[in-house]
Amino acid sequence: MYKAPVEEIAFTLKHVAGLGDAIEAGLLGDLGDDLVDAILHEAGRFATDEVAPLAEVGDRQGSRLVDGRVVTPDGWRDLYKNWIAGGWNGLTAPEDFGGQALPHMLNVAALEMWNSGSMAFALCPTLTMGAIEAINSHASGELKNTYLAKLVSGEWTGTMNLTEPHAGSDLGVLKTRAERRDDGTYRIFGQKIFITWGEHDAADNIIHLVLARLPDAPAGTRGISLFLVPKFLVNADGSLGARNDLFAHSLEHKLGIHGSPTCTMIYGDGKFGEEKGAIGWLVGEENKGLACMFTMMNNARLAVGMQGVAIAEAATQKAVAYARERVQGKAPNWAGGGMSPIIDHPDVTRTLLTMKALTQGARAISYTCAHAIDMSHRAADRKQHWQERAALLTPIAKSFSTDVGVDVASSGIQVHGGMGFIEETGAARYLRDARIAPIYEGTNGIQAIDLVTRKLTLSDGDQVHGFIAELKQIADQVRHSNLGGFGATANRLDSAITDLGEATDWLLAQVRDAKVAEALAGATPYQRLFGLVLTGCYLAKGGLAQAPAGGAEGRIALCRFAAENLLSEVTALKDSVINGAASLAAAKIVLA
Repeated sequence: MYKAPVEEIAFTLKHVAGLGDAIEAGLLGDLGDDLVDAILHEAGRFATDEVAPLAEVGDRQGSRLVDGRVVTPDGWRDLYKNWIAGGWNGLTAPEDFGGQALPHMLNVAALEMWNSGSMAFALCPTLTMGAIEAINSHASGELKNTYLAKLVSGEWTGTMNLTEPHAGSDLGVLKTRAERRDDGTYRIFGQKIFITWGEHDAADNIIHLVLARLPDAPAGTRGISLFLVPKFLVNADGSLGARNDLFAHSLEHKLGIHGSPTCTMIYGDGKFGEEKGAIGWLVGEENKGLACMFTMMNNARLAVGMQGVAIAEAATQKAVAYARERVQGKAPNWAGGGMSPIIDHPDVTRTLLTMKALTQGARAISYTCAHAIDMSHRAADRKQHWQERAALLTPIAKSFSTDVGVDVASSGIQVHGGMGFIEETGAARYLRDARIAPIYEGTNGIQAIDLVTRKLTLSDGDQVHGFIAELKQIADQVRHSNLGGFGATANRLDSAITDLGEATDWLLAQVRDAKVAEALAGATPYQRLFGLVLTGCYLAKGGLAQAPAGGAEGRIALCRFAAENLLSEVTALKDSVINGAASLAAAKIVLA
């Protein structure tokens, strides 16, 4: 059974990602270690004691469409009510609407634990948090006053409606349409697919944020508007009124996250209401909806990265526990009688350490991204720097962490052997759940395009070059540290960081010279290269930290393992980035 690693999470936040420095500098108001620890321990308790026990029920039962209503798995309605009673929905939400306005770092740490408990359950509040941010950033005062307090409390939930059957990542071709009405509202007509928690029985109202096109809108993404479309209309006194003209037509039968209802939504079919058309309100300006939706999507991308971390952590815990109990054969140097636990076999040891190193590396990357987001709002004198740092880290946090989630979950099945392929052990569920994360909220291939063409060029490359210089300082600190146990870590970090710098400069040159195909051919290997280098550096940073929590010896040992066993891949990835484009183009003939 999953147990939230509260101490490791707190250590990473404070001593690797930057929370401790921000508290010490007074950038986070009255927030102190005691409050941080209290929040993390309670979030961990809730994830361990209340969310995780219902994960298997959710996976086995799934959500069901019964007589036009979506019914969530047994116990999930009460679980959600307990979750909102704890005030978790408003951790980072604005205080004016009942939120706590706490740092984003604490929210993503809590999201990790809830997603480890059950990714399918944690998806619902994740989407609501994104809706809160989009409405608070772009909606009118009237819409904020009508909807935000209930969303912040969790009494109402939110969704994001982008995808259509013919329009996945290319939103410029969406067909859902909006028609203006004289009273300032709009009527929405169309179909959306893959809508997470688009209909359910856990909350009183569901607030859909829907992308649609006005009749006179420009073509492509320049002609998309964003609309707030509630399941139930809201009366002037805040009470719920008539049902809006929208409904869930069907639920998808998915590989994983079975408890999360993934809906096909129909707007304006005439099933509800006297007049066809779901009533909606404009969020932001007409034809500028994509920018509003990106407020929601950018945070969602980091939240999805946390899903990768969460699944990796849960899968690692399960694999380590199994490897300690399962006896098979006799490992080298086994001094006990009879068969040895498989954890003592070198291949299993290597697998488990790789799982653990990748998990902790992805966690540190994601938390550091959250720190940059916090600083972009709180460190006014360096606002642009932190905005750019958050922008640079977001595609890496999303893609590397979700790839890690899949890889670690797959390795967890391998550690279990044949029993991992049997559903009763629970190891397979992690892989099934994890597999969606590299796909939604922008596929990892799209993240790589974004990283190479948009993020590396920030401040004409100065942002990424400055970041690489910071990583070199970590390698230098390892080299000059008087702590033992780092082995060849400093040399391996130096080599990996040099490779990162060379690959970065090559890509920047291709982008400057408009050689887009050459740059994009290396985008995905570059994205992994960057994630591996950050993993090595952040594990080293953790090993260097002399924290009251202790554990430095174990952290240094894991850092050395990663440096001497995982970073060797970086040079090969650099070669693929720089020299792989020609062979990629030539080999395309075999796909004809």
